[in-house]
Amino acid sequence: MSTAPSPDVPVMTPPIPLEEAQRRLLALADPMRREHVDMAGAIGRYLAEPLLARRTQPAGHLSAMDGYAVTDGDLAGPWTIVGESAAGHPFVGSMTRGEAVRISTGALLPCDAAGVIVQEDLARSDTALTLTGTGPSPQDRHVRRLGSDFVAGKEVLPAGTRIGPAQIALAVSAGHRHLPVFRAPQVAIIDSGDELSSDPENCATHQIPASNGAMLEAMVAGLAVQTRRIGPVGDTLDALLSAFDEAAHADVIVTSGGASVGDHDLIRPALEAWGAKLDFWRIAIKPGKPLLVATRPRSQRRQIIIGLPGNPVSALVTGYHFLLPLLRRLMGALDPAPMAVTTRLDGDLPATGARREFLRGTWDGECVRAVRVQDSGALGALAGSNVLIDRPANGSETPSGANVRIYILQNGGIA
Repeated sequence: MSTAPSPDVPVMTPPIPLEEAQRRLLALADPMRREHVDMAGAIGRYLAEPLLARRTQPAGHLSAMDGYAVTDGDLAGPWTIVGESAAGHPFVGSMTRGEAVRISTGALLPCDAAGVIVQEDLARSDTALTLTGTGPSPQDRHVRRLGSDFVAGKEVLPAGTRIGPAQIALAVSAGHRHLPVFRAPQVAIIDSGDELSSDPENCATHQIPASNGAMLEAMVAGLAVQTRRIGPVGDTLDALLSAFDEAAHADVIVTSGGASVGDHDLIRPALEAWGAKLDFWRIAIKPGKPLLVATRPRSQRRQIIIGLPGNPVSALVTGYHFLLPLLRRLMGALDPAPMAVTTRLDGDLPATGARREFLRGTWDGECVRAVRVQDSGALGALAGSNVLIDRPANGSETPSGANVRIYILQNGGIA
């Protein structure tokens, strides 16, 4: 005869696959409200609507090289130099066949000019100019045509584009001083655990410094979100409920530790007592199995709570695959999930177990090698890694030289 579990014992459902868990999490995320910000405030944010050009670029035919502008079909010479067109100082006269205008890179072509011959292909004596090279082929090879970059009224960036240096340059060139973006969410990061010390310089033998909160805050820094760290919080329901009350303002609450099934893992019951509803718990990856996701209704928009494991590697792996995509989706990203690349493996890897594994590794741009220590608490090995090696569940041994998928942790991978 079966016995129903007591209210204090969580129902152990099978862990769900990574992509299914990501889909369920992102389905909870409605984009934040829109706002217009200046260029400095837009860095790291996502466009809330398509950006249309307010001007045409180039606004006229420009020279792409230093040289001499000549008229249509006049590529053999000789020529007489009749003036100069410099960037910001166009030639204002007219030209006829047999005449040339000295021109610099980025300068406006005279109205009668059709091509540019680079100065390396010419010989000049006073105002006389003769061809010594081959000349351009085709004739307009060194000309940036009107509207060749973008045209007024046309879309230059789609909604959901992340704003970085190149996008800033494009937006300004397209005639914009402000950009429509989604508001950055407020994120509360809660460290929990009786073993945690808030002072890394004064840590007892039975304690460890509370490093996960600092790591997670650094992880999301590139997204320009507003963060607040709370804790360390002790392993009691009252302490956790007080911490959740302190985080009631946040759009996203991230906890670290206390998400498993031990006697002191109280995140789940504390969330339920606080009025949050569990969406899913436990995912089929290693490290990071005890991740949980919950929501809590509010008057305007619901809060989303992500409970990350306490081991630092587990917290980073789950933060990478869940926290960052969630924040990107809230901020309007078109494709918030991290992107994997394929590379060659340096060194054999053993067969995998029932869960998909993310090994820490070092990648030099050509091949990847797993670091020696893969313990989920090993911070030295974690700090020495720049990628996660993606290994399928129940996979066979992978020989050196085989292709493997990796996720890049640096240079934009983290954020």
